Amino acid sequence: MTAEAQTTATRVPVYRRILLKLSGEALMGAQNYGVDVEVARAVARDVKSVHALGVEVAIVVGGGNIFRGVSESAGDMDRAAADYIGMLATIMNAVVLQDAMEKAGMHTRVLSALNIPEVAEPFIRRRAVRHLEKQRVVIFAAGTGNPYFTTDSAAALRALEIRADVIMKATKVEGVYDSDPVKNPQAKLFECVTYQEVLEKHLQVMDASAISLCMENRLPIVVFNMRTPGNIMRVVTGEPGVGTRVCMEKPVSREP
Repeated sequence: MTAEAQTTATRVPVYRRILLKLSGEALMGAQNYGVDVEVARAVARDVKSVHALGVEVAIVVGGGNIFRGVSESAGDMDRAAADYIGMLATIMNAVVLQDAMEKAGMHTRVLSALNIPEVAEPFIRRRAVRHLEKQRVVIFAAGTGNPYFTTDSAAALRALEIRADVIMKATKVEGVYDSDPVKNPQAKLFECVTYQEVLEKHLQVMDASAISLCMENRLPIVVFNMRTPGNIMRVVTGEPGVGTRVCMEKPVSREP
């Protein structure tokens, strides 16, 4: 057994089933457009490490690296038409991720909210759950299948439908801050924040409808930096000091 395998074997996951939310922009890497295949492969390696622990993994991927319905590139297009184009972009990203996952040695299924049988299965909740039970990585594409809803909302909806234990929101920063850390070097990183605080302070976590859905169903969210190798494993195994946890109420401090 290799040193890496021994380290993995000693880890104990705190979540049985996770939903990983990946933005399309995260797949760009250092590029200005499209997909950096090396980034997809790095995600696959990190997912494989937690999958080896028996954790059931579902992924919702965005399409902002190719097209977003509310972006400047959409111009004055009809919003519904632009959103459908964005959904098609998520399908392309899902197929890229599927290829990377399969090359890493995992069995995967892409389930699409839009009917495109040549490349993806239609989304059926019970089928998705069965795939997860068979230790297949499930990649959800095409958002909710409806315009005017973001992939954040799709992530919250799919997580609840498959009864995920947590939404893991992968970003390019360490977690949730009180202001934009790119513009403000003094921005404060939250270790834990409530849904209500996210809504009231307009913190950039997920859109309001997704946060409200998670709050109503008490579904925890962990926001973390996916650019740090091994962070998916750290979150899954409950390692302290990684990312920001969004939940119903903050834990009571035991300090005197």
